Amino acid sequence: MRDLNAIRFEPHGPAGIGLVEGAKIDPDELTAGEPVQRSHNYFTDDTSTVKAGVWDCTPMTTKLAPYDVNEFMHVLEGTVTIIDQKGHEETIHAGASFVIPKGMPCIWKQTEYMRKFYFLFNDLSGAAPEDPARLKVLRIDPNVDLAPLEQQDVSRYRGGVPTQHIHTCFSDRTGQMTAGVWDTTEMHTRPLPFPRNELMHILSGSVAITNGDGVSQTFHKGDTFFVPEGMSCQWDSEGYVRKIYCLFQPK
Repeated sequence: MRDLNAIRFEPHGPAGIGLVEGAKIDPDELTAGEPVQRSHNYFTDDTSTVKAGVWDCTPMTTKLAPYDVNEFMHVLEGTVTIIDQKGHEETIHAGASFVIPKGMPCIWKQTEYMRKFYFLFNDLSGAAPEDPARLKVLRIDPNVDLAPLEQQDVSRYRGGVPTQHIHTCFSDRTGQMTAGVWDTTEMHTRPLPFPRNELMHILSGSVAITNGDGVSQTFHKGDTFFVPEGMSCQWDSEGYVRKIYCLFQPK
């Protein structure tokens, strides 16, 4: 049986496949535009509640409505403005990462073509936020100050134990989906089953990820990739690495 593999996210979808046009957005949900959306879903978990991929769309403005999933996004091209029910506007530009929590009442205002990577979790528990009006867009600041990561399983390392730091910017209501910024000094791990689904965007440095079949891929600054839960994963980085992450670890 072949092992799973790390998935490199390409901005325009896989070579030879690209992005596929999706269903039309219901005009009743719009106040402007006749949007055409395309996507490629790189990953769907066994429950179909966790998905990750790349999406693009022509201009549109939606009506105010609760956002139907928890979604992390990294903007590749264009801009989008998220307007909450109080009228506050957050404009996100290319190169930035952010999260919209499920249940946040908002308007998606996109005046130009936009393309993004996404990682979403559709929480089907039925638990509603106590006060939807208090939900807000959460930006992931790549330069945020990080706190030491103190609790580690040192048995998983080959060689010295690295120094790591982390800042969690978002955690969903169930505590299963989180997003933030993490860094490490030189790190070499043993090949062990990966305990979560994680999307990583490298901000600094580079890392080689090797699966149980010995297939190795190297990811550099600016690359985005996904490691699926259960894959035998060996991490090798020679120098400092800093990344934005979004992960789902089922409870």
